[in-house]
Amino acid sequence: MHLERRHSIVLPAPVAEIFPLFTPRGETLWVKGWEPDFLHPMNGDTQDGMVFRTEHGGETTLWACCLWEPEAYRVRYVRVTPNSRFGFVEVWCREIAAGQTEATVSYAFTALSGDGESYLADLDEEAFRRMIEDWRVSIGEWLAKAA
Repeated sequence: MHLERRHSIVLPAPVAEIFPLFTPRGETLWVKGWEPDFLHPMNGDTQDGMVFRTEHGGETTLWACCLWEPEAYRVRYVRVTPNSRFGFVEVWCREIAAGQTEATVSYAFTALSGDGESYLADLDEEAFRRMIEDWRVSIGEWLAKAA
């Protein structure tokens, strides 16, 4: 079983301020419980080939940055949750107006087991849209507090 999902959100800040929020370190600012364990480089700097691990919902996920284009405001991660699913996560940001950024988030998942198939079955288009819209709300709240 394989699925691909994509959704765009508009965020109220310049692209140079928004894009870093989609790095592993940047996500610690607005994602509750996001605590990446940086394996390479250990300082957590985002770069091609970086590797980190997360624990969420009782699952361990291994991540690697496979495309790092900060000048184009684009990043892509490969991720594997052992015995469940393998996937890619890509974020591409672009300024659409002064102080407004569109972030397009794409996921591609392949199930590795029955557990992975169940996860993918629950991630229909509407569930994915809600998830990314929740990101918009969380980032907006963080931006408001940081201002």
